[in-house]
Amino acid sequence: MPVTDVQHDLDNLTLTITAEFAAPVERIWQVYADPRQLEKVWGPPTYPATVVDHDLTPGGRTTYFMTGPDGDKHAGWWEITAVDEPRSFAFTDGFADLDFNPNPALPVSTNIYTFEAYEGGTRATFVSTYESAEALQQVLDMGIIEGASAAINQIDDLIAA
Repeated sequence: MPVTDVQHDLDNLTLTITAEFAAPVERIWQVYADPRQLEKVWGPPTYPATVVDHDLTPGGRTTYFMTGPDGDKHAGWWEITAVDEPRSFAFTDGFADLDFNPNPALPVSTNIYTFEAYEGGTRATFVSTYESAEALQQVLDMGIIEGASAAINQIDDLIAA
């Protein structure tokens, strides 16, 4: 399993997931840069993602929805704030309605994803920061650790193909 560590810190409002992959940094970068690859790993296996728009450049926007096992759809968006290809990118991530309008009732996070060479492969660090301890607790209660870990753990199969 690629996910090696998960830490949440209510004092610092962060969720940090660390994963290791047996592939070079450039290959892991492509998973996030290519919308067709991203949709294979963004949602957990039971909630696969469909990426509608994907512009991984500063100021760019990504929109997507996940489809549950009963056909229910859950949408979200990213606003890209920084890109250092292939080492990192940063974005704001939020929930949306099915027209991709932000849902103000659900938490928004700021995220920094970094990729570094490690033991012949890549160590990825995914850090999400929330506006409040309550917002972080809300996504923890929604199952973000389990869902994000299951999603990230799909990357091994994708890069092996």
